[in-house]
Amino acid sequence: MPRKAADTEMPFLDHLEELRHRLFWIVGAVIVGVVLSFVVLSRGGIDVVAILARPIEPYLRGRQLVFTHPGTSFSIVLNASLILGILFATPVIGYQLWGFFAPALHAHEKRIIVPVLFGMIFLFLSGVTLCYFVVMPFTLKFFMGFESSALTPMIEATQYFGFAFSMMLAFGLAFELPIAILLLSALGIIQPKFLTRYRRHAIVVTVIVAAFITPDASPTTLFALSVPLYLLFELGVALSFMVTRRRRARNEAAALEERLREQADAPAEAIRREPRRLGANA
Repeated sequence: MPRKAADTEMPFLDHLEELRHRLFWIVGAVIVGVVLSFVVLSRGGIDVVAILARPIEPYLRGRQLVFTHPGTSFSIVLNASLILGILFATPVIGYQLWGFFAPALHAHEKRIIVPVLFGMIFLFLSGVTLCYFVVMPFTLKFFMGFESSALTPMIEATQYFGFAFSMMLAFGLAFELPIAILLLSALGIIQPKFLTRYRRHAIVVTVIVAAFITPDASPTTLFALSVPLYLLFELGVALSFMVTRRRRARNEAAALEERLREQADAPAEAIRREPRRLGANA
């Protein structure tokens, strides 16, 4: 049966209170994830600095990154812990967000929470991986291609790692686009017709978003983020069609079942008697 509005309506202040409660859990999960990641990276024998420095090594001419502050290594590990902490907290973040919107969903729509959580983790990792193995090497090659023989590269560690972390985090978050479209479509906020109508505009928007969220404006980075972002938009459109089609079919089936139930409960009409002919015996 379709749900009645009275079953799911909440006062506005109650919505705000529930949102505050769920944001508390999200922030707590991120903090716990960051702390655990920091402990693992700092005491687990993992040289995260050396791993993250590999894309820049071919352009150092046999040298190493330099630092001018004693807390540079600490800040690098802390920033890496932030990204890993967000990744570890992704299931909790997805669960809390889905729980906030769940009252507006049907029971069958709530069952996709587990695939959505795994999808969030997979897409975030895909964005970070693409950035580390593909985008950053091409971007560094583009920048270092303007190097002059009159200059000696002395790349400072804080600036390089700030650049690397910003790009990886931007790619990881940008890759969550299909999940956002799926959620908005499941809630009925976005319709697939709306998405397809503005498909050409989406190309321009993806380029603008890529230029906004990346720390540099090189053509390589814009292209490397814009193309996957648009493909993810198309994936979101396909998911939106799927969710909307299934919801419409279920609503039609529920409406038909309701009409049949009303007809079954309706009182039987009185059988009309055939009028007597004139002169017929009573």
